[in-house]
Amino acid sequence: MIKLPDAKNPRRDTPPAELTRAALVRAALKLFGRQGFDGTSTREIAAEAQANIGSIAYHFGGKEGLRAAAAAFIVETIQTVAGQALGNSQAAAPPDPEAARAQLFAALERMVGFIVAQPQAGEIVQFVLRELSHPTAALDRIYDGVFEPTHRRLCLIWEQATGEPAESERTRLTVFTLIGQVIYFRIGREAVMRRMGWHDIGSAEAAKVVAVTTDNLSAILAARKRQK
Repeated sequence: MIKLPDAKNPRRDTPPAELTRAALVRAALKLFGRQGFDGTSTREIAAEAQANIGSIAYHFGGKEGLRAAAAAFIVETIQTVAGQALGNSQAAAPPDPEAARAQLFAALERMVGFIVAQPQAGEIVQFVLRELSHPTAALDRIYDGVFEPTHRRLCLIWEQATGEPAESERTRLTVFTLIGQVIYFRIGREAVMRRMGWHDIGSAEAAKVVAVTTDNLSAILAARKRQK
């Protein structure tokens, strides 16, 4: 994760080289997502990061290495967010259905809080969308580090909450719909704000999104219960 200087503990300040490396990763994440990998020059990245152009080769070996570092940053960031709501991906799902359902609601709220409300999530989603359109090794890194384990973890929790097999087609598709409704509020952000008459999507607006998405989850869970 990117570490900023600690003003209260000067001895623990992040070394300048680490700050430069972090700034380059953030600049690459932003520009690759906005302009694409081929449409972004190393000179633009260095200017955005306020760094010497030679530092890209020094820290990453070149633009391709920088793309890999941006992918690694995404994996680390989302693993942290997911871990706070879902726990270790290798851990067993909550054995009690009520606890599993509570974890699903907590996970949904956490996803909205990060993906919808955090500005940093916009750069991450743009980068990932570029990779999904034109897959590279960076997408492999993100899929293996975030997409697959997080989705699998949610499926296991869904099984405990509903009794439906974690790897059934229906469960996997249901989990994709739960994630997809949250992602839309980021990729369709401008349309949502215009239609809702919002000037921004901050904590207050995110809370309204949480209310609706959790209502949707409640409805799905209730329907599953009736079908038993």
